[in-house]
Amino acid sequence: MFEQICSDMLVPGLPVLEKMLRPILVYFFLLIGLRLAGKRELAQLNAMDLVVLLTISNTVQNAIIGNDNSVSGGLIGATTLLAINYFVVRFLYNHEKISHLIEGDSDKLIENGKLDEARLKKELLTRSELEIAAHKQGFSSLDDVETATLETGGVISFVGKKPSADEQRFAEISGQMHDMNRKLDELKAALSARG
Repeated sequence: MFEQICSDMLVPGLPVLEKMLRPILVYFFLLIGLRLAGKRELAQLNAMDLVVLLTISNTVQNAIIGNDNSVSGGLIGATTLLAINYFVVRFLYNHEKISHLIEGDSDKLIENGKLDEARLKKELLTRSELEIAAHKQGFSSLDDVETATLETGGVISFVGKKPSADEQRFAEISGQMHDMNRKLDELKAALSARG
């Protein structure tokens, strides 16, 4: 009985070479599939996108391990995935053009404070989803955003509007006037207390 348990756990049900080729094929399929699906899939912006990513992992599980439930078979598959990812990342680091082809370009969703509806449509993002992402980064509305960029990894980065020189000067003068009014009130109160 103990021998049977050890055999079931440690002896792969498939040849080792097949256990290595399966994860490699699935890895490249998912790499290409996620690239074609767009950056939105990587951002996990809503429940539907999350469900898709979770079900993809469950769907390709059998393609990676086949009819093998052994521990060693799982370890071979996982090791192969980690190794292929290590080599692909290192390769892409040294080959910028190929990396750019796989990762694509970042997209400006808001530029100079103006929302680009065509880019939103291209990336299948709604204004509401963009507003939610802006709220998560501390912006009260899209009106406060100078630029919003959908990065190649699916993250949306925001840069807030900076006040113009006139607005800064106005705020500075308003602050000085407020200080002067406060000092005048203090002076009036001091004079009233004397007299």
